[in-house]
Amino acid sequence: MKKFITTFLFAVLAGVAIAMGGAVYLACENKIVGALFFSVGLFTVCTKSLNLFTGRAVYLFDNKPKFLIDLLIIWAGNLCGAWLTAALLGLTRQGEKFQSAAAALAQTKADDSLLSLFVLGIFCNICIYIAVDSYGKNSHELGKYIGIVFGVVAFILAGFEHSIADMFYFAMAGKLFEGRSLLCILIISLGNVVGGVLFPLCRKLREKWAL
Repeated sequence: MKKFITTFLFAVLAGVAIAMGGAVYLACENKIVGALFFSVGLFTVCTKSLNLFTGRAVYLFDNKPKFLIDLLIIWAGNLCGAWLTAALLGLTRQGEKFQSAAAALAQTKADDSLLSLFVLGIFCNICIYIAVDSYGKNSHELGKYIGIVFGVVAFILAGFEHSIADMFYFAMAGKLFEGRSLLCILIISLGNVVGGVLFPLCRKLREKWAL
């Protein structure tokens, strides 16, 4: 039970971290600057060893099947953290500005097709894989952090879909718990899982075949 509580708590904190990155993005008129500083979210997750669904999904096939339970707990914790951050920011003088910017983003996502969201979710987590794997395995100290920044900036500027960031945007727009919003987030989450495991599975295949 303690393990589940700790997993959930660190997932909530990860949701808060990504939501903070999302808030910075909403506050910036320049998309490039916003994308750059959004990386504070993943930087915090990586350096503080928090539980982020999109980051943990990358290692799905490196763990036993029961890891799926951890992923579900992490997803729920991320949702709580993203919602809590949006709720608190809505009480501040910045709230109206955040809500207005988030509403436009949320509407674009809600109006999109599920197939589009799924595919964009796949490509997003390929970028996240690049970021987290670089941080974990790059022997060059500076390279660890460059990988985080490049991975985040790339998926944002390309318009790819990150399920946890989208939780925050929908929450900030006041639409998180609407049926269409939840469906979009679920589809994006599935796309994130597929994108996250794509490169690791190919790497395992190469190792198995000794290519």
